[in-house]
Amino acid sequence: MPVNQPANQFDARRRIVSAGLADHKVDSLIVSFGPNLRYLSGFTGSNGTLLVTQDDAILFTDPRYDIQARQEVCCQVKISRNHLAKDVLAAMARLKLKRVGFEPARMTCEYHEFLKDKLKMGVSLEPVKGWIEEIRSVKSPEELALIRQSVETNSLAFDQAVKRARPGMKEQDLAAEIEYRMRRLGAEKPSFETIVAGGVRSALPHAQPTAARLDGGLVVVDMGAVQDGYCSDMTRMLHIGRPSPKTKATYRAVIEAQLAAIDAVRPGVSSIQVDRAARDVLKSHGLDKAFVHSTGHGLGLEIHEPPRIARHDKVKLAAGMAITIEPGVYLEGFGGIRIEDTVVVTANGCEILTPTSKELRVI
Repeated sequence: MPVNQPANQFDARRRIVSAGLADHKVDSLIVSFGPNLRYLSGFTGSNGTLLVTQDDAILFTDPRYDIQARQEVCCQVKISRNHLAKDVLAAMARLKLKRVGFEPARMTCEYHEFLKDKLKMGVSLEPVKGWIEEIRSVKSPEELALIRQSVETNSLAFDQAVKRARPGMKEQDLAAEIEYRMRRLGAEKPSFETIVAGGVRSALPHAQPTAARLDGGLVVVDMGAVQDGYCSDMTRMLHIGRPSPKTKATYRAVIEAQLAAIDAVRPGVSSIQVDRAARDVLKSHGLDKAFVHSTGHGLGLEIHEPPRIARHDKVKLAAGMAITIEPGVYLEGFGGIRIEDTVVVTANGCEILTPTSKELRVI
């Protein structure tokens, strides 16, 4: 069983789904997407399907996960010796299910077509869009504790790695040092490929680390850890050598935008309002057109999950949501600056989980 995730928490989550099936006009739901599967059952294997009905739930997996599934899962487990999807179909027939929900953005076309071709007369597959992700968007106290732990591991890894950063160091070497440190501190893996980009390459929001050397100017470090299944995300800036007045002014503008967005976070506020708070500040500095991505995103079992904090998203924030706030400015030929924290929406506002200083660190 994952750390600090008691069996009754998975039972409670499945009961919420069972109770909501009728509202979604289905009598059951097939879940095969890894993070949703883990959220509802605790199963961490790479091959599984959960069939949730109004009265029960069955996890289907293959013999590789026989022992693991029995250790992790508190519902019925079926080990498929031949074709997993055939056993799912057999269970659907045995339980006399008629309207079976599936996750259209998550189930593969191949899996869907196999089930559809084999369905008996009078049985249908019905798309249920984004329901489990919506439930997942508000974290339990146990989940928030795991996210907090991941954030702290991530920040400590950054502090340890940056002590070894030197002018002339390769981007990919600093990225490797960061990922080594986070694993030594208890992380299972990075949340995503660590971003380290120096000089004019820092203007690439999702730059991949290369053999380029950090020989002057801005360095963006965007990193996250996965610990006990839960993600963290943070971006901090380094500078090789003395920063120019333009660099300092641009950095202050991004800090101001990030703090304005954080200040806007509270229950009932729409994600578009938080996004606008950051953009309005950057517009006042003439930098709004250099901000080319969303202000943030939810995180948890995935590094990117609802809600999205963006200019066209009107999701209302709720207490318990874990989100990032990460405005950035990207100027071709000059460089980029992004500052990112993980925050949690609270009853009266928000709490910044990221403990790392936002100061521009000069090397």
